[in-house]
Amino acid sequence: MSRAQISALVCGVGGFGALVAATTSNEWKVTTRASSVITATWVYQGLWMNCAAGSMASTALEIIAFVVSISGWVLVSSTLPTDYWKVSTIDGTVITTATYFANLWKMCVTDSTGVANCKDFPSMLALDGYIQACRGLMIAAVSLGFFGSIFALFGMKCTKVGGSDKAKAKIACLAGVVFILSGLCSMTGCSLYANKITTEFFDPLFMEQKYELGAALFIGWAGASLCIIGGVIFCFSISDNNKTPRQEWMKPLQSLPSVRKMSFKNEF
Repeated sequence: MSRAQISALVCGVGGFGALVAATTSNEWKVTTRASSVITATWVYQGLWMNCAAGSMASTALEIIAFVVSISGWVLVSSTLPTDYWKVSTIDGTVITTATYFANLWKMCVTDSTGVANCKDFPSMLALDGYIQACRGLMIAAVSLGFFGSIFALFGMKCTKVGGSDKAKAKIACLAGVVFILSGLCSMTGCSLYANKITTEFFDPLFMEQKYELGAALFIGWAGASLCIIGGVIFCFSISDNNKTPRQEWMKPLQSLPSVRKMSFKNEF
C-alpha cells in the first residue's frame, strides 16, 4: 500500500466517522437561555429531537474524546496494510541500489527502477515469535477500537441512544476503558517489533541484513497515544455525569423569597 493509498484510507474512514457522528448528534443548533446564574440552560436541537441541559461542558468533552479516539483507531488500523514496518537500503551505483522493506505479512525488495518484488511469509507456524505476537496485538487493537467506537456512540450525551444519562455515563466509561486497552495493545505491538529491529541493528555479532524503523511504527505509536488520551478523557467525563443535577439543588434556593421574586421578574 502506497502513501497516497494510506492517506486516502485515513481520510475516507475519518470522513465516514465524522458523517456518522454528525447524523446522530443533537447539536445542529445551540442557544443559551441565561435569565439568571441559577436558571441558565442550554437548548440544542438535532435532526431527531430537541434537548435542554444545564451544562454543555461534559458533552463537549465527550465529543473531543470521540474525535481523538477515532483518529487514533484509524491510524492504528492503517498500520496493518502498510509495507514499511522495517526498511533497509543498500547503496551502490544508481543502477544497483536496492531497498528492502517488510511488514507483518511479507518481505519486499525494490531496485532503482521502482520495480518491487514481494514474497509472502510461507507459514504462520514457521514465523518468529515476535511477528506472531505483533500480529495478534495489532489485530486485537483494531478490534477493540471498533467496539470502543460503538460503545462511544451509545454512551455520548449528544446521541439519542443508550438509555438514561446514568446508563450512558457507564457506557461512555466502558468505551474509554476499551480505547485505552486498544492503545496499549498497539503500543505494545509496535514497541516489540521496534525492539527486535534495534537489538539486531546494534548487535555486532548479527551478520544478516540489518533494518531500521519504518513509517508504520511511528504511525502506530501516534495512533496508540491518541487512543489512550481519548480513552482517559472518556473515563474522566463520567465524573461530570455523576454530579448532582442542577434541578435538585435549585429547589431549596428557589424557595427563598428573593430568588422567587427575581425569577418572576425575569420571566415577565
